[in-house]
Amino acid sequence: MDKYQLSEADAKKLAHNFTYHKPKDDQPERYESIRATGLVLAKKMCALCPPGRELSLALTHLEESIHWANASIARNE
Repeated sequence: MDKYQLSEADAKKLAHNFTYHKPKDDQPERYESIRATGLVLAKKMCALCPPGRELSLALTHLEESIHWANASIARNE
């Protein structure tokens, strides 16, 4: 038995967020631009920071940032 009710608005948002969003118009170029800029920063971080947990976390969070930036384009346009 479910303890909480999912509102219709929340159900609609979840369905939207868990659906594939086919790229349209100039979105693929913008996705690539964001990824390319992230790669430049990732390489700079690897060149300036010693290897270790902190650098690994920084790179992981950079990947997450790129993911969410691209998701903002896919989900909200």
